[in-house]
Amino acid sequence: MKPWTLPLLVPMLALLPVAGHAAGKKPTAALPADPTADPLMITAGFLSGHPDLRFRLLGMEKRAAGDQEAALKFFQRAAFYADKPSQAMVAEMLWNGTGTAADRALAYAWMDLAAERGYQGFVELRERYWAALTPQQREQAVAQGEAVYARFGDAAAKPRIALALRRERRNVTGSRTGFQGNLRIVVPGPAGPEEIDGSKFYDDRYWDPDKYQQWHDAIWAKPRVATVNVGEATQVTPETDRRTRIPVVAPDPNAREPQTDDLQPGVQRDVEP
Repeated sequence: MKPWTLPLLVPMLALLPVAGHAAGKKPTAALPADPTADPLMITAGFLSGHPDLRFRLLGMEKRAAGDQEAALKFFQRAAFYADKPSQAMVAEMLWNGTGTAADRALAYAWMDLAAERGYQGFVELRERYWAALTPQQREQAVAQGEAVYARFGDAAAKPRIALALRRERRNVTGSRTGFQGNLRIVVPGPAGPEEIDGSKFYDDRYWDPDKYQQWHDAIWAKPRVATVNVGEATQVTPETDRRTRIPVVAPDPNAREPQTDDLQPGVQRDVEP
């Protein structure tokens, strides 16, 4: 039989820039398609308040550099802050034995978690995983999934990212209500000091927890996919209306955060001695 292909969801942000036009007011600065792709935004400390994006980017950097073990750890740390693409990457790495021993039962639990919000690509992956598992692996996946959900599920992880967003916004603006007035952020640039308009840096979609969630939903509801070869052909019956096979468990808000090196994407890098 010919091998079948499994979509591999590539963690990338895909929003187009949006310029604001209020009646009688000067148009605001266009928002970046992906704030993490703007080096000024990163230099200005944007990622300090977005550990989900920060650790996902570090995972991608380590993955591209061939350090798969470190990549897995960074994806797990991003997953701790409710990052669904990183949870899917953990699942893929467990499924394929990349950076760790292959564990397909545990991989299913992680992909089930990535599909928690019903994102189409992750739901499809979850169903393909399930179809490829043996009966024994399915039992193991459901049992292992309870611990995964307790530590990394939205009930535990969403409050963590919400706290990080609010705390960093207050730290920089000195205001409990966030950005106010004509704030200008001065950052070092390749040609000297440069300024970022505060209305761009502190757009609510990046800092208000509810709007930040909506922003992610808009990106990942139907993400772009690639394909990779994973084995023999298998008939898959979609169950896209089913959110999880894992029983509901109480969240563990005091769970330990995964440990990694304390780096910033594209800023601090490993240096040969």
